[in-house]
Amino acid sequence: MKHFFNVKENIVTEALDGLLRTSPAGMLARLDSYPDIKVIVRADWDKSRVAVISGGGAGHEPSHAGFVGKGMLTAAVSGEIFASPSVDAVLTAIRAVTGKPGCLLIVKNYTGDRLNFGLAAEKARAEGFDVEMVILADDIALPDINQPRGVAGTLFVHKIAGYLAENGKSLADVAAAARAASGDIVSLGVSFSSCSIPGQAYEERLGSQEGSLASASMVSRASSGSLSSGRTRSSRS
Repeated sequence: MKHFFNVKENIVTEALDGLLRTSPAGMLARLDSYPDIKVIVRADWDKSRVAVISGGGAGHEPSHAGFVGKGMLTAAVSGEIFASPSVDAVLTAIRAVTGKPGCLLIVKNYTGDRLNFGLAAEKARAEGFDVEMVILADDIALPDINQPRGVAGTLFVHKIAGYLAENGKSLADVAAAARAASGDIVSLGVSFSSCSIPGQAYEERLGSQEGSLASASMVSRASSGSLSSGRTRSSRS
């Protein structure tokens, strides 16, 4: 697997810099704490409505910063590649964009994200901010799993919450709608190649006729362009 980048340590910041430079003038901005704390915000935000914040590990750009804008996210917090943003980073974002109407944190169901966003929310509440949190767990690739991941369905919750917030709805209303949507949305992730991390050796774990459901152990042979029932593998991809 080949990659095109300058220095692997700068991949995330350069990706975010590229997004900022190619966005319309006056649309996006970054906080002064950048690049140590990577937060992209709406440049026109005035804290008069509910703020909607999301984020997570990098490596899926333009997510999450690409979803910042009118009727979507107010701010996006980025960690390093496949690493959750720190508690300080999330708290910095809350402080930067949250006014009297409060803020909603949209969090995908990964251990690091839940922990760091949750701790940041607690600290923000202790400082007097009104903060609600919604956790997305829409992945149905593996039945009866204890902790389904938050994946593609998160985008729809961004849009629903962002629309309501943009139209002046209360934090209670925005959070309730986001929770209702998260309970009705499901996603099924399928991969036909192994994950490739820049700067690390690539290991292809799937054969030419294999696909992987989610990131876990279910592997099925491809038949007529679709996945059919097949064998399982014990290793995680």
